[in-house]
Amino acid sequence: MRKLKLEELNRPNVAEFKNQQKLPIIIVLDNVRSLHNVGSAFRTADGFAVEAIYLCGITAQPPHREIEKTALGATQSIPWKYFENINEAIADLKTQQYQIIAIEQAVNSISLSNFYPKKEEKYALFFGNEVNGVSNEAMQQIDACIEIPQFGTKHSFNIVISTGIVLWDFYSKLNH
Repeated sequence: MRKLKLEELNRPNVAEFKNQQKLPIIIVLDNVRSLHNVGSAFRTADGFAVEAIYLCGITAQPPHREIEKTALGATQSIPWKYFENINEAIADLKTQQYQIIAIEQAVNSISLSNFYPKKEEKYALFFGNEVNGVSNEAMQQIDACIEIPQFGTKHSFNIVISTGIVLWDFYSKLNH
């Protein structure tokens, strides 16, 4: 067995990527403080071809050297918007008829394994601050809350790990 060379991966260029069909998801980063997490979210969003990323509150915005370290150029392929206030982002998403979904540990959350996205719906997936999670302001306005099952001693996954797990689950369920 041999690893594929980059030219064998048949990846689209940025212009082709912008015109291809997207996973009907917008990732919302709610007060994410780590610039490396922001960059990694962009790279993960590119890998799953999501529609966009919304950056809210203290979440840093491109262009920034520390974001690019992990984004590796994905800030050029993934459209993004910045909202100073999470309520503005939610209002924008609701006017576009996105389902507002927090990825959080909460009362009455739905296990990711039991959540089945519908092909005709669009989803805004909210990922919160590394310490405090999804903001209380956002939690008051969500349509649903998904929790990733965990079995170890730690209280949560890193935000980018959570993003990858949830996007893979949505992709798998929407395309099979």
